[in-house]
Amino acid sequence: MTPRVRIEKAVKFFNKVEALRGVDMTVQTGEVVLIIGPSGSGKSTLLRSVNRLEHLSSGDIWIDDEKVTDPKTDIRKIREEVGMVFQSFNLFPHLSVLNNITIAPINVKRMKRGEAEAIGRKLLVKVGLADKERAFPDQLSGGQQQRVAIARALAMDPKIMLFDEPTSALDPEMIKEVLDVMTDLAKEGMTMLVVSHEMGFARAAADRVVFMDMGEIIEQAPPEVLFEHPKEDRTKRFLDNIL
Repeated sequence: MTPRVRIEKAVKFFNKVEALRGVDMTVQTGEVVLIIGPSGSGKSTLLRSVNRLEHLSSGDIWIDDEKVTDPKTDIRKIREEVGMVFQSFNLFPHLSVLNNITIAPINVKRMKRGEAEAIGRKLLVKVGLADKERAFPDQLSGGQQQRVAIARALAMDPKIMLFDEPTSALDPEMIKEVLDVMTDLAKEGMTMLVVSHEMGFARAAADRVVFMDMGEIIEQAPPEVLFEHPKEDRTKRFLDNIL
């Protein structure tokens, strides 16, 4: 079976700094992969390369049979199928919650407003914000804004969801509400690549945890194996600091 995501020999330089050093990874349809590692290990660079927000220096990435790294590939079409949720919420401050969710389906997919709004309202129910459709971002907590950002990404009906440290900007009491939405998505079979150090989410929802350091994958295994029986000393040292 063709993997949903296939990364081969991914290399990325920022000037003379090698952020990715020949990374290979596959993600199967419906798999939830959590990427952990110290700051500067290449986690976010790898994630952002999947929808070509970062351009690899060499190597290739496929989503299904589409070669993302081919300059001839229509990257706009790829991005329609790959939802991304960032550390910062990136909501449009002048638009209501519902309009934030519907703007891409209406303008990119040419969906009729009524249809887009119906989908948007269903997604607001899904993320627990049915009563906030007329609110504006500055009237919401950080956790609520991040849940709107997830709903906005889901409104495009993506094949894959990418999460780049989605809870790192949140107060501790707001983290659970975002992780609960992500866990529900995982249980529904969404293919997910997540950069995060939320170990509770890893245990509840991840099929595999990938530990990166210095631009390389050091070790990967199911969460219960990696957390309890890491093989590499570098992994053990990292986990000792965060578990």
